[in-house]
Amino acid sequence: MRLVAGVDSSTQSCKVLIRDLDTGATVRAGRATHPPGTEVDPAAWWAALQEAIAAAGGLADVAAVSIGGQQHGMVVLDDRGQVIRPALLWNDTRSAAAAEALIAEFGAEALAARTGSRPVASFTATKLRWLRDAEPEAAARVAAVALPHDWLTWRLRGFGPERPDLDALVTDRSDASGTGYWSPASGAYDRELLVAALGRDAILPRVLGPADRAGTVEATATVVGAGAGDNAGAALGLGAAEGDAVVSIGTSGTVFAVSDTPTADASGAVAGFADASGRFLPLIATLNAARVLETMAALLGVELDELGRLALAAAPGSDGAVLLPYFAGERTPNLPDATASLLGLTLTSTTRENLARAAVEGMLCGLADGLDAVLAQGVPVRRLLVIGGAAQSPAVQRIAAQVFEVPVEVPEPAEYVAGGAAAQAAWALTGERPAWPLATAARPDDATEPVIRQQYARVAPR
Repeated sequence: MRLVAGVDSSTQSCKVLIRDLDTGATVRAGRATHPPGTEVDPAAWWAALQEAIAAAGGLADVAAVSIGGQQHGMVVLDDRGQVIRPALLWNDTRSAAAAEALIAEFGAEALAARTGSRPVASFTATKLRWLRDAEPEAAARVAAVALPHDWLTWRLRGFGPERPDLDALVTDRSDASGTGYWSPASGAYDRELLVAALGRDAILPRVLGPADRAGTVEATATVVGAGAGDNAGAALGLGAAEGDAVVSIGTSGTVFAVSDTPTADASGAVAGFADASGRFLPLIATLNAARVLETMAALLGVELDELGRLALAAAPGSDGAVLLPYFAGERTPNLPDATASLLGLTLTSTTRENLARAAVEGMLCGLADGLDAVLAQGVPVRRLLVIGGAAQSPAVQRIAAQVFEVPVEVPEPAEYVAGGAAAQAAWALTGERPAWPLATAARPDDATEPVIRQQYARVAPR
């Protein structure tokens, strides 16, 4: 049995899956936690990776490994390979003003054309601009800029302060596309944008292709793959191909689709990322997803399972009750100061069942608006894969089929980012992308109920 390993170094934790290369079956796994916060010393990620690998039985018998990681995070290194300051994570918003400054200098349309995306606070470029302005002494020391998975891949291959070869840094297309200074369309860094962000040029990781090898783990001779951003890793883990879109319902939500052509949305609604298979991955993000259901369950004094039962006891459209689910503001649409609203209540519509269903419908309509934004970029979608913890709710499954106008499929719950990284490791080892089977939990066949989105559209801001 040949084994490959995939890593998911996420915001909260590090997960390692070791799989049979031939079947994709998970053989063993390990996990370690990351510290909380929006800035983290990368040394904590390295310690967690080592702990998770050890918990998974080590890499001595593993032929290849690849690392999927949280996108956008800023890791800045000096000329000795030392980390200059704690990494700013994707969810650190202190660089919001820096994003607006870059847009004012270059224009939203020009930046979208050059990088596929309009910059926002999560992007690496905006964090570098913040560093330039807020910590100029630190910015002056920057010799190289890496992303979380780039730095971990570098460390796993034996580099670091004790062996500071900055030219050995590598990344992949998917993670490079979230920096704000790399073009998915041309496949090249935009050095002018890097200099505008940081105030000077710096070493950037070499961008590898999907099947390229980054190197090896010296102690075990394990092949190291290119790695990927988390959403691109999940797409690989799902075996997503052109025509597939993914809706991920976690605390926040994402909608992304595999496309054969790049996108460039100057409005900023859709980020024009690359994927980890050589294609493209237009993506939108919402701030309100599973937390909408948790909030309504708490209001009604029930568990999530009972919330789902109540929701299915109500008719599509919730008798006119509509929830605009902006409890945490919203990113898509861009309404950071918005609040949630419950509308359309009457003496007859104000029931526990309708309130429960309005929560599910409101959450899914927000994601459906995101899918519409992706479709508006000319991306074809023929199948919708719905993942995340909330996707296992029968109510979410059935109502999703009533909200979305494309067939819905719910895969079995799994660590899809780590699984995608393992698939990439297999690809780097053999030169062929594995065709591991995808286990399906549900294929709801409920007919689309137009009333749900029609009601939502009447009250949602545009």
